[in-house]
Amino acid sequence: MKYISEFRDGDLARQMAEALAREVQPERRYNFMEFCGGHTHAISRYGIAELLPPQVRMIHGPGCPVCVLPIGRVDQAIALALERGVMLCTYGDVMRVPASQSLSLMKAKARGADVRMVYSAADALKLAQDNPLREVVFLAIGFETTTPPTALVIREAARAQVKNFSVLANHVLTPAAVTHILNSPEVAQWGTVPLDGFVGPAHVSIVIGSAPYVPFAVGYRKPVVIAGFEPLDVMQAIRMLVAQVNEGRAEVENEFTRAVTPEGNRAAQAVVAEVFEHRESFEWRGLGVVPDSALRIRPAYAAFDAELKFDLTYTPVPDHKQCECGAILRGVKRPTDCKLFGTVCTPENPMGSCMVSSEGACAAHYSYGRFRDIPMVVETVAS
Repeated sequence: MKYISEFRDGDLARQMAEALAREVQPERRYNFMEFCGGHTHAISRYGIAELLPPQVRMIHGPGCPVCVLPIGRVDQAIALALERGVMLCTYGDVMRVPASQSLSLMKAKARGADVRMVYSAADALKLAQDNPLREVVFLAIGFETTTPPTALVIREAARAQVKNFSVLANHVLTPAAVTHILNSPEVAQWGTVPLDGFVGPAHVSIVIGSAPYVPFAVGYRKPVVIAGFEPLDVMQAIRMLVAQVNEGRAEVENEFTRAVTPEGNRAAQAVVAEVFEHRESFEWRGLGVVPDSALRIRPAYAAFDAELKFDLTYTPVPDHKQCECGAILRGVKRPTDCKLFGTVCTPENPMGSCMVSSEGACAAHYSYGRFRDIPMVVETVAS
């Protein structure tokens, strides 16, 4: 299959690993953060970490939109469904995100709330049109990748004058989160190990382009290499980062040239700018309040803003005291550093948001990496 099978060639992956082992400097340590959850999933699924030389360490970032959705936002959606009687629509993974009082949207549905899984915002609009006597709210989440479809649907609802449809918008912005991580003392001074560079997200970069990452290379001297999600994409991006560190460079490079351009998708950017504007601040699960890091619906489309329509007030809610999801999202800790990991917290019973989506660091490690943590014991049987 073109553009898939050729990027999963095991022999080529081993050759790349051998080349990378020759290219790293033995006395140096390389610490790279893959921001996107898709890369975290690929690294775990394809065993990329095992192919890397010991000098290279990959650090999981907060690039899973389900993982960074704060509890208070889920609580708002649950209240709309349980107390206000709306038909609440959202993506499948969001329905399992833990909220307050041991609830989730899935558990609220079991209590009688009308919560429906949809594959797109357009599905939610169609439900509103088919049920004109019901208030339908679409719980929208995601980075720049899923924002244009939400904007298109809001614009379509306005043109069709659909009165019973609104959006609870939780779209967040990648560059702001990277800036927050670089300015965070927990990460910037993580022991004696700083971050040396970033594997840039793929789908997000298709929309926004490579240009928004330039300030991280110029201002923070952190190289960024945008990579596709296939295993050879990720390995090539790591080699490119190693080369930049070895040569003392800090630039934005694009490994994913088959899909990403410097300017991005101008049409998608235009519809987002028409419907959305920046929020001054927004809470991220695990990162806290991040300035200028999210979007809200513009006044011209206020009729479709669920926060205004239902007069919602946001109340922050702390995570489970023993859950290390916040530290994992910042790259400060690994999934196995959490006492709940793999015991009371599993994909079937997630205690933290990192265990919900397959792109979450904990879920990815649970599915593909936890058995590698078990030391191999070789028993000798006397003959």
